[in-house]
Amino acid sequence: MRMKTIRVGLVLAVLCSLMAFSNPANPTVIRESQEQVVKLCDIENTTFLPGEEITYKLYYNWNFIWLSAGEVTFRVKDLGHKYHFSASGRTYKSYEWFFKVRDYYDSYVNKESLLPEVSVRDVAEGGYKLYDRVTFDQKKNIARSTRGKTRSETKTTEHVVDDCMHDILSIIYFTRNIEFNNLQENAQIPIKIFMDNEVWPLRVRYKGKEEKKKVKDNGTFKTIKFAPEVIAGQVFNENAEMNVWVTDDQNKIPLLIESPVAVGSVKAVLKDYKGLRYDMTAKVK
Repeated sequence: MRMKTIRVGLVLAVLCSLMAFSNPANPTVIRESQEQVVKLCDIENTTFLPGEEITYKLYYNWNFIWLSAGEVTFRVKDLGHKYHFSASGRTYKSYEWFFKVRDYYDSYVNKESLLPEVSVRDVAEGGYKLYDRVTFDQKKNIARSTRGKTRSETKTTEHVVDDCMHDILSIIYFTRNIEFNNLQENAQIPIKIFMDNEVWPLRVRYKGKEEKKKVKDNGTFKTIKFAPEVIAGQVFNENAEMNVWVTDDQNKIPLLIESPVAVGSVKAVLKDYKGLRYDMTAKVK
């Protein structure tokens, strides 16, 4: 079994994909078959505030047994002309006999565009370690990656990227500000992010609304459902489908993510939240 199939980084990648309603590679607009138009390089933040903090509990299912594996917390800070987005994930001590994770992700973004200027990934997952600091030159379409096993063992490479390039954290907050109520069911939405020195093109399928979705230990919510495309390989099998439920309100935060992986399945469930910009009106009971 490849331990990467259950790493917290996978769930973070899932959380990135689930909120993707746009294609950041297009510098102006994306126009779907239903003539929906979305601006992609100039967006006003009307969804979140500094001080927002959201935590998810991570589960792994193996041989029909759900194990509480760990938690991941997302935070927003105000740095004057920038926002600092962060995500920190770790396994529980009771799980670390099997697999230990300490993951830290940071993204420093321009307040006006919500595009990343610096992205940092510092992860330790079992025996796997990675430090990767990416500096984005959005005007020149360049990403410079300083990457290695540790901060003291790195190599810098330069990569040509698309216009308006996002990282794994910035895309979550950017797309939470996009209006998507006019999407037709089964609409396909393309997205792109820069990660692991590559531009990753994926698609997200809108699956409609569920008015009464129960979320473990949280209650029942009005939700919007999406199915992000996955890439078959070491983590996902061919034809695997990931399902994501998001609050159907002004906050647009993920509630539940479920996905099969090569061995077993993974799930991320909302555990706690504070500092939301709006009341949680999606909760019905």
